[in-house]
Amino acid sequence: MRAFLGLALVTAVVTLVLSIVIWKLSLRYRLYPKIRERDVHTRPTPRLGGIAMFLGIVTAFGVASLVSSSIAPLAIVFADRSQILAILGAALLIVLLGVADDIWDLDWLTKLAGQFLAAGLVAWQGVSILSLPIGGVTVGSSWLSAAVTVFAIVLVMNAVNFIDGLDGLVAGVALIANGTFFVYTYLLVQQTSPTNYFNLASLIAVLVVGACAGFLPLNWHPAKLFMGDAGALLIGLLMATSAIAVTGQINPGSIGAGDLFPAFIPVILPFAVLVIPLLDFTLAVIRRLRAGKSPFSADRGHLHHRLLDMGHTHLHAVLILYAWTGVASVGFLLSFVLPAYTELDRAWAFVFLGVGFVACAALTLAPLTRRRRGALRDDLAGDEELPDDAEARDGRLSTHPTGDR
Repeated sequence: MRAFLGLALVTAVVTLVLSIVIWKLSLRYRLYPKIRERDVHTRPTPRLGGIAMFLGIVTAFGVASLVSSSIAPLAIVFADRSQILAILGAALLIVLLGVADDIWDLDWLTKLAGQFLAAGLVAWQGVSILSLPIGGVTVGSSWLSAAVTVFAIVLVMNAVNFIDGLDGLVAGVALIANGTFFVYTYLLVQQTSPTNYFNLASLIAVLVVGACAGFLPLNWHPAKLFMGDAGALLIGLLMATSAIAVTGQINPGSIGAGDLFPAFIPVILPFAVLVIPLLDFTLAVIRRLRAGKSPFSADRGHLHHRLLDMGHTHLHAVLILYAWTGVASVGFLLSFVLPAYTELDRAWAFVFLGVGFVACAALTLAPLTRRRRGALRDDLAGDEELPDDAEARDGRLSTHPTGDR
């Protein structure tokens, strides 16, 4: 655990330092785009924070590679360096694509092609969905495995990118989600391989946590620096890769009927930690297709925009989306932790989910109830003032009988 925390700290420090450097250079050389109609911020802000996050993660991978010779369990992760190189190569491609889009505003088809290319590179080097722990079902062929993997990675990248609309939103949501996912993968590998606590999924998740923690100080409202498409797509790529790497730790042939729900957890948890991005992505695609537009055309109808339109402040909207992510992530994590490490039944995890979702819904809808109370007070105040208004009107009519009505 200390090695994981050390690598997360390295990532956070490098990301923070480079974020400050990139922020100052961007202001000096005016490396920022004009404000778009759908943007929430009111002043031009640099969008190159994804570069700092990428370099922080690359640095941590380099440190991990150097110390792997002295930490035997970590050496297992770097035994197949082709996977690591493929992930970093895909990450570099995505960052270059994102930076180009942030500067020149690429068309959606070019961006999508680059995303498929990066996802294909990851799948080509073996980080792919080989089996799904659902009653022993396995993906039928290597080509089908690659196709499912590429589709899943591209889906998650765009889902994460779609919610990047408020200061600190993506960085905070990713920090919560990947922190939860790291705990899950760390505990899972303790059960499946007690002598080796290191695995690729845990390493990726903890480095994303470090990158988000290092970037968040400059991205907190009011943000000095945005991660841009480079950062959002990078986070999506690594989150998807981490989740896919977990499925390789499960032997679908060993799953019995009584273990059906635990077998689902590696599939459910990635969706749980991505509940906000995936929901926003689904609603956006439906909304745009119904309007006869491209699914990747930009608009101002995302969940965070709706929260602002409901009356939430910028900070409140971000914290509410944090809360939804936290409840979903921790709730499904508890469904794994409680029966495995405590005497409590898994049902308590669903109690936590139910209470948490009700609380989140109440916070989300609070402005509507305040608005109704305000409207009711205005109506009552208007009724009380009605006689005075009537007398005033009568007085004006009697004083100026020939006046305009």
